[in-house]
Amino acid sequence: MKTTAKTTTNEKSASEQIDAIINAPGDWRGDKLAELRAVILKADPAVIEEVKWKKPSRPMGVPVWSRDGILCVADTLKNAVRLTFPHGAQIVDPKQLFNTRLDSKTVRAIDFHENDAIKATALKAIIKEAAKINAQKAGERNTKTPARRKS
Repeated sequence: MKTTAKTTTNEKSASEQIDAIINAPGDWRGDKLAELRAVILKADPAVIEEVKWKKPSRPMGVPVWSRDGILCVADTLKNAVRLTFPHGAQIVDPKQLFNTRLDSKTVRAIDFHENDAIKATALKAIIKEAAKINAQKAGERNTKTPARRKS
């Protein structure tokens, strides 16, 4: 697991910030988020943990897992923990884990409720496919040659 570097000596690492986000609810949602995080990190050892989008309404920010771009984002809702996949519409989901944001042309998400079992093998497959899609997109960006300027 990689984390983003600390920007100052007082700022916690992304991993430490996500630990705090996991502990914040103080109920089953934190436990569920911790389980999901473990599955994500086992799915791809090159995943980078980040915390993004800190704002007054969400001062702790949002846990994000990336590799060549965002793989998934975690959100602690009132009755669920949601993993959102920015390129989820492109991901093959034979086990039908995606259960929300199904009408979106790009995004898909999975809501995990208190008593829902995590299908780790299927979730790992989704993480790996998300990483593959990001790698392909990164490769496309890197192979594009800049337009030549006319002299």
